[in-house]
Order: sequence, then C-alpha cells, then structure tokens
Amino acid sequence: MNKTTIINKNRDFKRVYVRGKSLVSPCLVTYVMKNRCGETRVGITTSKKTGNAVHRNRARRVIRAAFGVLREKTEKGFDMVFVARAKTGFVKMQVVLKDMEFQLKKLGVLK
Repeated sequence: MNKTTIINKNRDFKRVYVRGKSLVSPCLVTYVMKNRCGETRVGITTSKKTGNAVHRNRARRVIRAAFGVLREKTEKGFDMVFVARAKTGFVKMQVVLKDMEFQLKKLGVLK
C-alpha cells in the first residue's frame, strides 16, 4: 500500500509552489515536486474565491475522493498540492477525477 501523509506546513506548500511543476484545468490546479522522504505527501488548498465555507468544504471533499481513487496508481516520493478553483465545488467527483488523472499522467506521477 502506498503511504500518504498530509502537507500542512506553510513552508512545504511554498516550496512546492516555487520549485514544483504545475498544470491548470478549469476545475483544478495541480503542483507536483519530487521529495526526498520516499513517501507521497498531499496538500489541498481552497481560497475564499472558491465560495463560502460550504462550497470550500465540498471542493476539498471532492478532491480528496478523486485522489483516493488514484492513490494506488501514484509513484512514491512526490509532494502534490491540489488547488480548488471556483468550479470545483459545483462539479461531480468524476469530472475532477478525469482532470486529476490527466494532470498527474502529464506530470509523470502516475505509474
């Protein structure tokens, strides 16, 4: 099983934003960077532009569910940050999953 930990330190988010590669879609922005710890680390951010608290929480749940489907297919040793966009809280999980899978393939994280 591929172990996944949560990124929750601001310096870790900033490091991925500055040094990592990114791809953008209408529902999701993905930042990926190779790390040295050998485990997958994931962070999810939603800004107030996404909507009120209900929409931000739904966006986080949708992103978490989509990544849960792809967790086993991802390579170990990457930091990933997913940024919700304004549409994320209003679309179904399958739409986010399709975007996430395309982005992670293009960034070389999926096996």
